[in-house]
Amino acid sequence: MAKEKKQKDNTSTKKDSPKKKVKKTKTKVTSEKKESTKELTEQLASEKDRVLRLSAEFENYKKRKERESDEFKKFANEAIFRQLLTVVDNLERAISSTKDDSSEDSLLEGVKLTYKEMIKLFETFNVKPVEADKQPFDPNFHQAVTQEETDELTENTVSKVLQKGYLLNNRLLRPAMVIVSKKIKKNQRN
Repeated sequence: MAKEKKQKDNTSTKKDSPKKKVKKTKTKVTSEKKESTKELTEQLASEKDRVLRLSAEFENYKKRKERESDEFKKFANEAIFRQLLTVVDNLERAISSTKDDSSEDSLLEGVKLTYKEMIKLFETFNVKPVEADKQPFDPNFHQAVTQEETDELTENTVSKVLQKGYLLNNRLLRPAMVIVSKKIKKNQRN
């Protein structure tokens, strides 16, 4: 009986031993799975962040392209309006030259109507004249042709506009050609 008991004890020890090995292996495998899962989760978070950044960059790109497209559309007609400005200049000259001659009333009236239509066209496309007459000289909007000595205006003031300047959507299309005032030099003799 004692032999049988020893054999049972040995058998039970032998039986317990593989169970312990299985538990250790399971623990080792579970630990490896946890580490692997943790690494995969970190990689997933990293990729998710990268995708979000790319998405934000793409949205910024789309907005920038829309702004550039709008800017292009806004100023696409610039060359046309530059050419039309000379037409308006000629009409203005014709109107001013026929004011003295009243026999040409019908011609004058036709030119005035044409001029009004041209100005309406400009207004439709947001083309506006540059304010220059009796204004302080601004090289950003005025092109000085010459200077004129005068006491009537302060120095560096536009005394006469030779050709109107124009803005297209508040951007300079053509500067105004002007004559700028300067103080009269007084001769001093001692």
